[in-house]
Amino acid sequence: MSHASADPAALPLEPLLGHRRSPRAFDPTADVTSQELATLLEAARWAPSSSNSQPWRFVVGRRDSDTHKLIFTSLAEGNQRWAGRAAVLLVGAHLTHSDTGQELRHAAYDLGQSVAHLTVQATALGLYLHQMAGFDAAALHRELALPEQVVAKVVVAIGRLGDPATLPEDLQQRESAPRERHRAATLLLR
Repeated sequence: MSHASADPAALPLEPLLGHRRSPRAFDPTADVTSQELATLLEAARWAPSSSNSQPWRFVVGRRDSDTHKLIFTSLAEGNQRWAGRAAVLLVGAHLTHSDTGQELRHAAYDLGQSVAHLTVQATALGLYLHQMAGFDAAALHRELALPEQVVAKVVVAIGRLGDPATLPEDLQQRESAPRERHRAATLLLR
């Protein structure tokens, strides 16, 4: 299998951060165990959040389940070309208000931190994931019967690395392209 090599970091990083990547080629025969999935969600649970609100919520769709199919059908056409091969499709969502009715203004940021923790844990377990914003949030909300105060923000494909040669040709090229990052200096506004 040929996969893109990592763009070397300018400074020494924790190896898990440098090794992390977002493939589209997933092995359709390999599963994510219940223990691995529980570990990923435990990592997400331990993320920091504003006022310790922990506003993230997840919907887990394992391959061949009705939930996986519902999540898959909400994906944009481009994501449907490859994401169905992932062992798990995970919806990352956040609450809009606390139990006391207080607006959770930083909930989307907190969800992002939670998914980042999940991402690093997945890398440590030898799993790969690909986060997607291309999905019909309204349809997903309706089909999964999510509560009104829950906002779906991301769908994450999780699984084991597959053979890029099984992807459509244009995606094979993207899969084998080198990873690139903006230079650190370009990230600073001042």
